[in-house]
Amino acid sequence: MSELAEVYRKLEEKNHKAELGGGQERIDKHHSTGRKTARERIDMLLDPGTFTELDKFVVHRARDFNMEKNLIPGDGIVSGYGKIDGRLVYVFAQDFTVFGGTLSRANADKIIKIMDLAMKMGAPVIGLNDSGGARIQEGVESLAGYADIFYRNVMSSGVVPQISAILGACAGGAVYSPAITDFICMVKNESYMFVTGPDVIKAVTHEEVTKEDLGGAYTHNSKSGVAHLMALDEEQAMMMIRELVGFIPSNNMEEPPRVSTSDSANRMDEKLQSIVPVDPNKPYDMKDIITSVVDDGNFFEIMPHFAGNILTGFAHLDGRSVGIVANQPAVLAGVLDINSSVKGARFVRFCDAFNIPIITFVDVPGFLPGITQEFGGIIRHGAKLLYAYAEATVPKITVITRKAYGGAYDVMSSKHIGADINLAWPTAEIAVMGAEGAVNIIFRDKLTNESRAEAVKEYREVFANPYKAAELGYIDEIIYPKTTRPKLIQALDMCSNKRKTNPYRKHGNIPL
Repeated sequence: MSELAEVYRKLEEKNHKAELGGGQERIDKHHSTGRKTARERIDMLLDPGTFTELDKFVVHRARDFNMEKNLIPGDGIVSGYGKIDGRLVYVFAQDFTVFGGTLSRANADKIIKIMDLAMKMGAPVIGLNDSGGARIQEGVESLAGYADIFYRNVMSSGVVPQISAILGACAGGAVYSPAITDFICMVKNESYMFVTGPDVIKAVTHEEVTKEDLGGAYTHNSKSGVAHLMALDEEQAMMMIRELVGFIPSNNMEEPPRVSTSDSANRMDEKLQSIVPVDPNKPYDMKDIITSVVDDGNFFEIMPHFAGNILTGFAHLDGRSVGIVANQPAVLAGVLDINSSVKGARFVRFCDAFNIPIITFVDVPGFLPGITQEFGGIIRHGAKLLYAYAEATVPKITVITRKAYGGAYDVMSSKHIGADINLAWPTAEIAVMGAEGAVNIIFRDKLTNESRAEAVKEYREVFANPYKAAELGYIDEIIYPKTTRPKLIQALDMCSNKRKTNPYRKHGNIPL
């Protein structure tokens, strides 16, 4: 064998060793749990043949506890760049077959390199997390690695999109990097996130809880609001992330990608004419309106299992990416409460950071009353949604379908806090409160049943309609429901060159 051939043979041998991670035996054991390896996950996520790996031969630097005898190329992180639908993304995947995916100083540096490159080149960062946490054998060096990653998460926030997939355990300090990213996707019956595990909780508080109930995918998607998406398996998780990336720009200096569509911009839908019930207290599903209006009926919902009284998600209108926020009358009558306010505010701020126009569908009877809400800080949390909408400088278009009562009318992207175009259906009721409640307060107990019914009717005629607001210029146009799609597309076209900046400041002080 020639000297040159030996050089190439050695490279091939090292590549093979690196690609095996912790070895075939550990890979087989990992597969036996129904989970994919780091490289298999990357292959599912990226366009075929586009992944370029960096730092393939990096090893850890620990020399205590016999660690010098366990030098595995890559050291538990597979990192590099590739493409999703032809667009550049950076990715790192923790390899559970190597030291349980624990974070060393060396593989923290690999993640840091990827994040720095993403900022420099203006491309999204996707982290595939499957880790036992900090590598105990490295002590403070591992903790320092986490902190350096956290810092870059914060510096990248609002500059390049950051997406996390939790594909196994994620515990202790490891949870805070995904928590800072824009979106978290978890896999049902496979993903876990918690600061302290069930054993520690039992020892400290004497509470007994399973891993699934404490930090499983359903818990964080439906109860805590930590996660944004829940997949049934790893393949679906990767497909969800690919679809999500298709709605958002690569960085904060770009416009969202525009796609081609065969769905006519002038399409109308007659069923919208009768979708809002005559009875103002009868619910209906706001998703029926959204899917009727957007391109091809495709609404990619964010946080579908949390705070169902408000809907958030992405769609296209005439090929343009838009963020949609909508009250959901089918859940708690669409009322605003603590969880829905926080959910909506975070989504609005993401859209504003990445130049995505915001479409708001309004049917809100107000803020949820009650001791639990008041003690929980509904004033502070409700103010987050108000703050987010007022601060946003992207095109903001609002459609009031039915109720817009009280302070909730103001908060839900009203003209007064900077909405560009405000539309209303003829069924819209814009008032301080509902007719029944208003009459009770105005007249107290002074009315007979007959005169009370007459007063309610009069209040509805005077206030519970969109015409008074239209007279004052608070509503730009009262439209037929069936024309909602073309009207929204016209408004988007009109706002496409919007140029607005807020007063200079280091940053505002949102009521966190």
